[in-house]
Amino acid sequence: MNIWSYFATNILQQPAFMIGLIVMLGYILLKKPWYDVLAGVIKAIVGYLILTVGSSGLVSNFRPVLVGLKDRFNIDAMVIDPYFGQNAVTAGVEEMFGKGFGNAMILLLIAFIVNILLVRFSKYTKLRALFTTGHVQVQQASTAYWLILFACPFLGKTDIGLIVVMALVLGAYWAVGSDLTIEPCQELTDGAGFCLAHQQMFGIAINTWLAEKLFGKKKDGKEVKKIDDLELPGFMSIFNENMVCTSILMLIFFGAILCVLGKDYLVEQGFLKEGASMLFYVIQTCLYFAVYLAILQLGVRTFVTELTASFQGIADKLLPGSIPGVDCAVIYGFGAANAVPLGFLAGFCGQILAIIALIVLKSPVLVICGFVPVFFDNATIAIFANEKGGIKAALILPFISGLCQVFGSAIIAGWVQMAAYGGYLGMWDWAVVWPVMTAIMKYFSYAGIVIVVVGLLAIPQIRYRRNKEGYFMVTEDYEAYKELKAKQAK
Repeated sequence: MNIWSYFATNILQQPAFMIGLIVMLGYILLKKPWYDVLAGVIKAIVGYLILTVGSSGLVSNFRPVLVGLKDRFNIDAMVIDPYFGQNAVTAGVEEMFGKGFGNAMILLLIAFIVNILLVRFSKYTKLRALFTTGHVQVQQASTAYWLILFACPFLGKTDIGLIVVMALVLGAYWAVGSDLTIEPCQELTDGAGFCLAHQQMFGIAINTWLAEKLFGKKKDGKEVKKIDDLELPGFMSIFNENMVCTSILMLIFFGAILCVLGKDYLVEQGFLKEGASMLFYVIQTCLYFAVYLAILQLGVRTFVTELTASFQGIADKLLPGSIPGVDCAVIYGFGAANAVPLGFLAGFCGQILAIIALIVLKSPVLVICGFVPVFFDNATIAIFANEKGGIKAALILPFISGLCQVFGSAIIAGWVQMAAYGGYLGMWDWAVVWPVMTAIMKYFSYAGIVIVVVGLLAIPQIRYRRNKEGYFMVTEDYEAYKELKAKQAK
């Protein structure tokens, strides 16, 4: 356990070093010279650290803006955010269930092993993706620990049985969820060799499918108009540039929120220095959105090449036909750049509308937007939706996603009593998919656990049978997969 604890703390929970370890292992298996291995590891780690700077900057810059609404207007509500959710579990799991939080880390270990085994035996399981996003695994292990304890109190008699059952459910979710994003990612990136392993994996798959079915090709056979296809007239042409578009949109929306919070509040909370200009504080805060987004995209370009090239060694020798599942922010280096701010704002509007509805309906659980769900879920969904269904899909589907995040989180967090501790994970899968799974386990007892695990593992089997020829080809030979898909489309 000491060895595992050291590994989990310093490598698994630090995605940059986890990615570095994977790159090192992959290049060693490919028998690269030691200096190429060293160079690849350094580029992968530095690239991921650059991405982390961008992601952390976005979160730290804008979380106070959203949480400030709660403080400023004395709203007693929980925050939907992975970090608030993790804190809620830490604070309440012993009081609610008489269990220690340390078991959540053991759950993480066994669930990760389950993921590896499911991918190792892909010939039978049809699963091809390894979940490598360590900090997300920690957040999900925490929330899953609470939800399954609530749904299956009969498992609490022995820690071993409880952890094993939890690991089967969570490990299957990691393997199946990340696998669902393989085709959307490969098609968007033209075979870059990675998929997404984050908090909205089912959300990506479902919304990509909806974008294609509901907003795809027009009746006359023409392609739908995507964000990059828009030809804006006159002065509006400046919105064709991602940095300009992002900056102006943030100034309009978040600038308005900062003004609502007011100078006195910002000074009182230490965000704004006494006597400083409110105008220039607002401008700088909103422009930082574009800065951190640019940093994030630089990080993506730096490490993705090394990761995908080195993972070939792991795929060839240890996990045949597999690809790595990475942070959803990686996808922001691909697709339409302006889909990121537009998807974020559409999702934000959906969340605000849902929160107003909760207030009007006098819901016992009120919700405050968390930056991580409202940005990373909806911007990600918008990129895939735009690719398959154009600009309408990129605006409508993230808006609906925002509604789902708030209503779903309010229902599940109130039901399992996590709302009382101030937070819930709140991202797409955990506001839509996990409430359904929790209800099945709660009301069907042992049979419910079997239904959930078997149901998850049945998904790749069904998908494989729908396209046996191209299913493994998409990860093993993407060019051949493109030719096959073109042939099938005729």
